[in-house]
Amino acid sequence: MSKVVKLKLHKYLKERSITRYALSKKTGMSFQNIDNYYKNKIVRYDSYNLTRICEALDCDISDILEYAEDE
Repeated sequence: MSKVVKLKLHKYLKERSITRYALSKKTGMSFQNIDNYYKNKIVRYDSYNLTRICEALDCDISDILEYAEDE
């Protein structure tokens, strides 16, 4: 099996009871864009957007990204 970079934003938000809508408002990003990150549908990660998400959540990049086995 190969490894891939995957988002784990859905886990992070669930653990902290933060909605995608609230994150959208806090980052200034569209709900659809946040939803794509949440559902791990992003193919090319935008460092600017990841920075905005980390700043809004006051977290480290490793809290929302992981390098794991591909399913």
